[in-house]
Amino acid sequence: MASTSKWTFLQAMCLVVSLSMAVPENYGEVIEVSYGPSYFNEINFEDQTDEETPTPSPEPCKAPAFTKWDKLFTMLENSQMKENMLLQNTDDIIKVELQSLREEMLQFVAQYSGSCASAVESSVRRVGAQTETRLQNALDRVQEVSTDQYAQHDEALQQLLAASVSQAVRLERLENGCLKCGGGGLASQSKSFQARHLMQEVTETENGGRLEKTLATISTELQTIREQLTLYSKSVFTNGLPSDCDTGLLFPTRSSTAHVEVSPKTPFQTSAATICLWVKPTQVTNKTILFSYSTTGNAYELQLVLNGQSVFFTVDGESHLVEASGAVQEGQWSHICAVWSSHQGLASLWVNGQQAASSPGVAEGHELRSKGSILLGQEYGRLFRHLSIPDTFDAELAFTGKMTGVNMWDHVLDSKQISQQARLDGSGCGIRGNVVAWGVSDIEPKGGVKLIY
Repeated sequence: MASTSKWTFLQAMCLVVSLSMAVPENYGEVIEVSYGPSYFNEINFEDQTDEETPTPSPEPCKAPAFTKWDKLFTMLENSQMKENMLLQNTDDIIKVELQSLREEMLQFVAQYSGSCASAVESSVRRVGAQTETRLQNALDRVQEVSTDQYAQHDEALQQLLAASVSQAVRLERLENGCLKCGGGGLASQSKSFQARHLMQEVTETENGGRLEKTLATISTELQTIREQLTLYSKSVFTNGLPSDCDTGLLFPTRSSTAHVEVSPKTPFQTSAATICLWVKPTQVTNKTILFSYSTTGNAYELQLVLNGQSVFFTVDGESHLVEASGAVQEGQWSHICAVWSSHQGLASLWVNGQQAASSPGVAEGHELRSKGSILLGQEYGRLFRHLSIPDTFDAELAFTGKMTGVNMWDHVLDSKQISQQARLDGSGCGIRGNVVAWGVSDIEPKGGVKLIY
């Protein structure tokens, strides 16, 4: 019995300690529990035994006795009551403060609403004025741009008008040249045609019944005159030079001395090159030289060669070449460009502004040496080392025909730059190379080669 009471007492003490720790410490008060005289709740464990029955002790008064559990529950009820009171007090304080804040906000709005409205209105007006100013500035700029565009359009129209006038003048010159070339023959044929026509009319009037024969004769005569006019126009045009070139070279015959020496503008040593020229051959054989660049170490550094209607472009000898078939025809102008780069050995041939052939691995890694000689219409070949016998070449390799617009660059040109030079009725001769520039670099025709205008 004594052990059971001790165990119950220990459990009660643990519960009291746990509850005391769970109670909030913000109340600021200490609850004192009075247990009364010790003899009311004192339990004498020495006088009790398992066999004896405890004798009840007399009570000093008739007041009710409180156990430890009653006192503990009373303390808990007091704590809960105080907590409820604190929460109610906090709610009341919050409600009063919110009401006060609401009244202050209403008073603030009533006091400053007019000034805020005026401030907003002034801000809106200011923003509107700024927007209007910006719109006006943008409109002014648009008007300025439109004025400039109108001026540019007017200038372009004036240029077009001047170009049309220039074309009209050129057409008039062409017509005059045509009349000069064949005016006498045309006039005499026209007179003879008129005489024959009158004779036919007289014959028809006198004899009659020959109207059908007369009409056939007139048609034949008109067709003959039209064909002769076409031939005269073609002859006048073919005597001119393409792409607005002012000068050209005429290689009249195939000989061992006919060639043209070209002096580069500046010495060069490069790993890329572009060669462009206009050519009109009168006769081509198995090998006809158009352009040749030779040095003391290599007589075949660069060559542009005609082989029938095909064009060959060689770099560092004939073992490295590009071929374009059907590139030229006798008696017709053709524009030829040869492009080469040492990087990956990329080489290509362009005919009349279009790429006709290309090949990689052509003299890859090779570098063109400086201080060489450029020839048109011939090559030095093996004779390059024997300069003591100058102006002696192989007549079978000589070029015959016309040539103009010869230019060379020490870099690769793109397709647009090449196509601009290849227009027959354009102004490609105005585009000049930085190594050889047509109309600027010194050229020396020899062996009967003539400079034509």
